[in-house]
Amino acid sequence: MRSTIEHLFRPLTLALLLLLPVVLPAADEGSATEAGAQRELIDRIIAIVEDDVVTWRELMQRLDRVERQLREKGIALPDLPSLRRQVLSRLVLERLELQLAKRLGIRIDDLTLDRQMERLARANNLSLEAFRDKIVAEGIDYAAFREEVRRELALQALYKRMVDRNVRVSDREVDDLIASQSRNLFKDTEFHIRHILVAVPEQATPEQVRKAREKAERLLEELRQGADFARLAARESDGRYALQGGDMGWRPLARLPQIFVRPLSLLKVGETSDIIRSPAGFHIIRLEDKRGGQQAWVEQNHARHILIKTSALTSDADARATLESLKARIEGGDDFARLARAYSDDTGSAIEGGDLGWATPGTFVPEFEEVLKKLRPGEISEPFKSQYGWHIVQLLERRRVDNTVDMLRSRARQLLYERKREEQLREWQRRLLDEAHIEYLDPALAPDEED
Repeated sequence: MRSTIEHLFRPLTLALLLLLPVVLPAADEGSATEAGAQRELIDRIIAIVEDDVVTWRELMQRLDRVERQLREKGIALPDLPSLRRQVLSRLVLERLELQLAKRLGIRIDDLTLDRQMERLARANNLSLEAFRDKIVAEGIDYAAFREEVRRELALQALYKRMVDRNVRVSDREVDDLIASQSRNLFKDTEFHIRHILVAVPEQATPEQVRKAREKAERLLEELRQGADFARLAARESDGRYALQGGDMGWRPLARLPQIFVRPLSLLKVGETSDIIRSPAGFHIIRLEDKRGGQQAWVEQNHARHILIKTSALTSDADARATLESLKARIEGGDDFARLARAYSDDTGSAIEGGDLGWATPGTFVPEFEEVLKKLRPGEISEPFKSQYGWHIVQLLERRRVDNTVDMLRSRARQLLYERKREEQLREWQRRLLDEAHIEYLDPALAPDEED
C-alpha cells in the first residue's frame, strides 16, 4: 500500500514537499547515509525573517520529511548541502507568507481544521480515527501534523486573496488553445457540415465587399431566427454545394479549408458559425453531425421547480405542507408554471414558470440532482429539502448530447488558469522576498544567486 503521506495532500493546492522549483543536482554516492551523522543536535538560529527566525531544528525536521518523500517517490536524493539550502529557502518563504497572512487577519479556526482533517481522511478512504492511527504509525506526530495542515490552509487563503482573484482567463484564450490543438484533438473525427458562401469578386471594390458582408449578416440573422439552412443555401449561396443545400458531406479536418478549422472545432452539433472571411468572400458553416474520435456524451435534464424558503415565519413543516398542497393542485389540473410564478421563492426561475432549462449533471446541488435522477419525464417529485429550502421538481424532458466541446473548453480553461496562476504566484513570491529583510546567519545555508 502507498504511504499515506504520498497522496494525503492531494486535495490541497500546494504540495507539502515544499521545495523551490529549481533543478537539483544528482546525489553523491552515500550522501543520504552521511546525513544523519552531519546533523547537529544543538538548536540554533540559522535565519532571521523580518521579526521571526528559523532554527536548525526546524530545518532538520523539514529535511527529514522531504528526504522521506523523495525516497517514496523514487527520486534520487540531491547532495545534502544543496538540499539543505533549498529546504531552508522554502521555510523562509513560508515564514514570510504566514507573517503576511497574520497581518491580514487570516485565521484557521479549529472547526475549519477539523473539517479539513475529515476530508483528508475520506480522501484516503479512512475514518478520522483510522487516519490518525495511520499517521502515528508512520512515525509522524499527529498534533504537529494538524498544525502543518492549519498552516497550509492559511497559505491557501492567502494565495486566494493575493493571487487567485487576479487570475483571468478569457473566452478568446480558451478558444485559441483549443483551435491550436484541433488537429490533434480531432484527428480521428469526421464532420458533416453545410456551407453558405457569399462570394466577393477578385479586385472587388470596397462597395462590393460592403454589400457582400451585409448580405452574409442578413443570412446569418435569418439562420439565428430559425431559417432552414439547406433551403437558404440552395437559394442564396454562391458555393459549389448550393444545389445540395450547402451539404459538403462527411470530411475529416484535413480535407477542409484551413479557415474552417478554428470555428468548426468550437461548434457543437446543430450550431452555426459566425461569419468567416476569406479571399473568396464570406462563409457560414453549420455542424450537422460528427463521428469518430473521442466524444463525451452526457445526459441532460430539462426541469422546472418551485422553491419555498424557510425563515422565522416559515418552518420546515410549513414549507413542506405548502408544497404538498401545490403538488396536489398541479396533479388536479392546475398549471405548474402559474403556481411557480405565484409561489416560488426562486426569483430567477419563477418568472419563467419555474423553468430551469437544460442542465448537465453537476449543475444543481446533490440533493436536487439525486431526486431529479429518479424521475421519469412528466413526473413531479415529493417535497424535499436542500440547502436553499424545500422544493418540488418536475422533469420535463431528458436527452443525450455530445458534450465534447464543453468538456474541452472546461479542460482548456483549467489548464490556462493553472498556468497563469503559477506564473503570478511565483512573481508575487519573488516580490515578497525582494521586499523583505532576510538574514542567513550561516553562509553555507544561504541560497545560491540563481535560486
